[in-house]
Order: sequence, then structure tokens, then C-alpha cells
Amino acid sequence: MTYSIKRVAGVADDDIEALRLVGIRTAERLVEVAKSPKGRRNLFDRTGIEMARLLDLANAADYMRIKGMGANYVGLLRAVGVMTVRELKYRNPANLARAMADANGKRKVVRVLPSGRLIERWVEQAKKLPIKITHR
Repeated sequence: MTYSIKRVAGVADDDIEALRLVGIRTAERLVEVAKSPKGRRNLFDRTGIEMARLLDLANAADYMRIKGMGANYVGLLRAVGVMTVRELKYRNPANLARAMADANGKRKVVRVLPSGRLIERWVEQAKKLPIKITHR
């Protein structure tokens, strides 16, 4: 599925406009263009969005490959320290569910917590997905 860049967690209106000006309108396209340091450098040169910010947006967009994942759930995962799909695949679903419940109790990120079964599916999907974002 293809999601609008607007649906990516943490993307600001200025970022959306800058990315659209260079032809990036979907989360999938953002991941493809910003998946490598060279791609992020090129995108920085064309948009002025800092490379660290581009990496953060690309990682948030990468979560959109997981069925049932929305921007709010990405925010909740990040609140418990799971910043990337690569990290998600190594998490214990039961421990992750507890951590998400604790974090949401403190920060009120989402109105409805994901079920334990949904979190298990996210972890299983993350294990099957090819790694897209690289750091070298």
C-alpha cells in the first residue's frame, strides 16, 4: 500500500512542502530516496532538510510497510525506544506491550493501545521485511 507523506509520524508541514517540490509524495518513495547516506545527502542538497531529520523521517516512513501501523503507533513505539523496523524485529512482544502501556499511561500518545496480538503481528512482519534503511 502507498501512503501519503502526510501520514508519516512526525512530518511537519514544511517538510511535506520541501519533499513534494522534489517529487516525493508517498512514504514508500521517501524510504526509497532516503534509504542510504548518499540518498539522504542528495535529498538534503535538494530540500535543505537536515540529514539527521531525513533519517528520522525515513525510519518513520519505513514503519508504514507494517500492516496495522499508523503514525500514532509509530510515536508510541518511539516513546519506548523502538526507533526503527530493524529494532522492532528483535523485541519481545509481551515486554513491548507492557512498555507501550506504561509509556502511554504517562504520555497519552494513543487513545487505544494496540492489542498483544497486534504487537506480535508487527514483530513477525518486521522479521520478514527486508532491511531498507542503511547507515553506510
